[in-house]
Amino acid sequence: MTTGPEATNSPAATPGPTSANSAVATAATAIVNIASLVTNDPSLGDGSPLGLIQDAAVVIDGDRVVWVGETSKAPATDNRVDAAGRAVIPGFVDSHSHLVFAGDRTAEFHARMSGRPYEAGGIRTTVAATRAATDEQLSANVAHYMAEALRQGTTTFETKSGYGLTVEDEARALRIAAAHTDEVTYLGAHIVSPDYADDPAGYVDLVTGPMLDACAPHARWVDVFCEKGAFDGDQARAILTAGQAKGLMARIHANQLSYGPGVQLAVELGAASADHCTHLTDADVDALASGDTVATLLPGAEFSTRAEWPDARRLVDAGVTVALSTDCNPGSSFTSSVPFCIALAVRDMRMTPDEALWSATAGGAAALRRTDVGRLTAGARADLVLLDAPSHVHLAYRPGVPLVSQVWRKGVRVA
Repeated sequence: MTTGPEATNSPAATPGPTSANSAVATAATAIVNIASLVTNDPSLGDGSPLGLIQDAAVVIDGDRVVWVGETSKAPATDNRVDAAGRAVIPGFVDSHSHLVFAGDRTAEFHARMSGRPYEAGGIRTTVAATRAATDEQLSANVAHYMAEALRQGTTTFETKSGYGLTVEDEARALRIAAAHTDEVTYLGAHIVSPDYADDPAGYVDLVTGPMLDACAPHARWVDVFCEKGAFDGDQARAILTAGQAKGLMARIHANQLSYGPGVQLAVELGAASADHCTHLTDADVDALASGDTVATLLPGAEFSTRAEWPDARRLVDAGVTVALSTDCNPGSSFTSSVPFCIALAVRDMRMTPDEALWSATAGGAAALRRTDVGRLTAGARADLVLLDAPSHVHLAYRPGVPLVSQVWRKGVRVA
């Protein structure tokens, strides 16, 4: 299985016409004079997992890439964009976020970072604010944070429900999310609803019954927070299998706060991803390495909570496919910046710059079981980012610097 940028040793290929080149039309757009192009195709360029091509060009026709190779070999097109020595990378694929929310938890963060106890309710605070918000307010919030992420190079977004926790509020959260992205996740099992504090079994029945019936038409994925204080292994299994029976694909919040059954349950059920993966046994790592479940790491959460970092090096070295995402949410990781998460992964999770970029693009695509995004090869969706730098390494080398110069999504410049 493809596990990340250090795991493939394909021979170098001469950068030149890729499979769709014969169909290049003169009305297409060529982006030329790219200092370093990341294709995420090891059959191209330098033969690395990033498939780096130097002095490169990308040709876009409609919403698709139709050609990649050296600028000197680029086919003639009517439209030409000079990258002027910038690096070009695939658009980031953020496969884990929680954007349908209202309210603010600044006081909680401030107390945590100041070493003071805080008893205002955590997720329950956001649940109350979200229930009280109008549809228009929630939709505007989603649009705001997605636009913020787009300006920073994110071109594919996943987002979840989970701050409603009633049938009506979860269904409306998913309807709102689906108006902004195709990657929508039903997370009625975020925590046990405050309304069912004394009856968690009853809440699981609600999540797997009437709530699922109302939410499944608006979602692609089903998720559960499998953790002490949330849902145990048996409850998580019931929730995920009920969602799968309704045609939803599984993903899971697993092993974030403590060791537990979440990772191995994800692999057993064929979940696309196990997210967080902070506390792992050797058996957990072996299970991930032997299956096709992606380990999605969310360093923004550890940064914002001063928690233990996931050991990305251990996972990559074991052959596990790793994704990097923001976990953007108002409580534990209020960042929409994938470049920030890349810098954290390199500095504090022992990833190389190549591995971190691969995980934030191709890895995120794998976590969403997508083959049309996260790469820049013929046939891929034309989602790409121009950096004000000659190499993708600058994303980690110059942390906090706004390096994104242009963002193209579906063949159109959007930022």
